[in-house]
Amino acid sequence: MKRAPIAGAVAFVVILVTAHLRSTPYNNYVLLADAFLHGHVWIDWPGQYIDALAYHGQHYVIEAPLPALLMLPLVALFGTHANQTIVAAILGGVAIAAAWRLCERLDVTLEATLWLCAFLLAGTDLLWCAMLGDVWFIAHVCAVAFTLLALLEALGKKRGWLVALMSVCALEARFTMALAIPVYAWLICQPGATRVPHLRRARLLAFCGVLFVAAILWVGYNEARWGTLTDIGYVTWYHADSAGAPTGSPFQMRYLTYQLASFFVAAPHFTRVFPYVVPDLGGIALTWTSPALLLAFAARRPKQLVIAMWIATALTAIPNFLYYVNGYAQFGMRHALDFVPFLFVLMALAVQRGVPTWGKVLIAYSILVGLWGCAYWNRFVRPLY
Repeated sequence: MKRAPIAGAVAFVVILVTAHLRSTPYNNYVLLADAFLHGHVWIDWPGQYIDALAYHGQHYVIEAPLPALLMLPLVALFGTHANQTIVAAILGGVAIAAAWRLCERLDVTLEATLWLCAFLLAGTDLLWCAMLGDVWFIAHVCAVAFTLLALLEALGKKRGWLVALMSVCALEARFTMALAIPVYAWLICQPGATRVPHLRRARLLAFCGVLFVAAILWVGYNEARWGTLTDIGYVTWYHADSAGAPTGSPFQMRYLTYQLASFFVAAPHFTRVFPYVVPDLGGIALTWTSPALLLAFAARRPKQLVIAMWIATALTAIPNFLYYVNGYAQFGMRHALDFVPFLFVLMALAVQRGVPTWGKVLIAYSILVGLWGCAYWNRFVRPLY
């Protein structure tokens, strides 16, 4: 019996139940999909609650567009009433199915696989992002899903075109994922399904070919939006944002201290009245929400894969540590989902023969905190009606 699809289906149901089938009001991708279906790239802007960049008399979604492409079937059927959160739940299920299959590929025991996949879903911000489905959050879920699919292929048959396609899908959900591409290229060149040099070269050429086509399409999308070859969306937004600055880049060293405090220090507030523990609206550090990530540091073999995953973790973390905001309103630290898939591989390598007791304690704690965060947001921040 194939367990990975079952795990994905269970995750999908858990997300839907947690989300109470809500339809997010921050449905930028529904609006963008509707724009695509009407033959243009600007959206019919409904008002200030939708983050969109005003440019040359129109409003544009600056986030990477893949979730909008995935929304096309639903939007074609239901128009702008399509439920973006349902697609977030589907992507969350895909992410867990891919994670389960990845554990099988890495020869992780069944029990350890259960622990790891439960942690990935509820012990990180994955469940929280998927249950809300907002524009920023579905992008994270999408990036996690396709990154895990890229890793699954890169650690399996190593088909260059497919690894490239999955990595492109990930970066077209979260641009930071582009920094992991060199690691994928290295992985498909390693001995695996074949040791024949010319076949490895063919895979690398296929990998590069897909990236080239994606780059051409991306340039065309930029030209359609901004009239330029490059993407000016985030920089222009930064210049207009009250939290940004009128000049310069949104990525600067001066934001490092703030980001390090956000990722590793920021704590919840403790009160003497219900609910007694209150998460800060600006997020809580990984130290408090996902300490089970420490299992990644126990990974030792295979050495080259361990090094590759740490490099991918660092590359995708760096822009988040230099960005001018940490994610604004959130539970946990949602930007960490950019590098969590690579830490997940390290965790799997660390517990192939079983999760140590201290690891189970940290995973259980992380899951409880994650579920508490979802419940808190459903009750106090985004109450269900």
